[in-house]
Amino acid sequence: MKNYENTHLNIKSWAEEDRPREKLLLKGKAALSDAELLGILIATGIQKMTAVDIAKVILQSVQNDLNQLGRLSVKDLAKFKGIGEAKAITIVSALELGRRKKETETSTRPRIKCSEDAYEILKPHLSDLSHEEFWIILLNRANDVIKCEKVSSGGVSGTIADPKMIFKIALEHLASGIILAHNHPSGNLNPSQADRDLTQKLKAAGNSLDISVLDHLIFTDKKYYSFADQGVM
Repeated sequence: MKNYENTHLNIKSWAEEDRPREKLLLKGKAALSDAELLGILIATGIQKMTAVDIAKVILQSVQNDLNQLGRLSVKDLAKFKGIGEAKAITIVSALELGRRKKETETSTRPRIKCSEDAYEILKPHLSDLSHEEFWIILLNRANDVIKCEKVSSGGVSGTIADPKMIFKIALEHLASGIILAHNHPSGNLNPSQADRDLTQKLKAAGNSLDISVLDHLIFTDKKYYSFADQGVM
């Protein structure tokens, strides 16, 4: 009978072109699998498991979904065999750099023409979160984005959005319009009654200050709900 205990090889014993670092140098970063890229971050394996083996276990735990991988905290990652706090911090840092890269890809000031534009602009901020956050997009009269600002951060089931704080930020930046947004970590796109009441309250307050509340988006990682598109603004 074959002894499976001896089938895991140290990366150094692999053919040079199959080692992740050497493969990246020889063939370029696009030639590496997700597990091989993650293995480079992990750097070293443990007995009977290479760094790539450990990476495969981590990826399998999130169904090979990099968005789900981005949700894992240092504490979550450190639970995996072969991953200590230092390696977990390296992985979280690398994923955060990737998120920030997406955030800064657009060099010109974007213009909001529809709800999908607003969704794409806030997606880097509100994706991969395990708790609720409330954000606003500040707009000038041409609907060009002045700034995206986080208003509050809460728990799994909710966060508090203070109207005074929202309009204080809008007035400080001389915004002519704002778009509201918050995420639902549960994946449920349906607005709660509290969401509806807050939207109407903020719209009324904006009218008195000559600051238009143009929309309120509810985020999940892959979809969104727009109050304006649904005609409930």
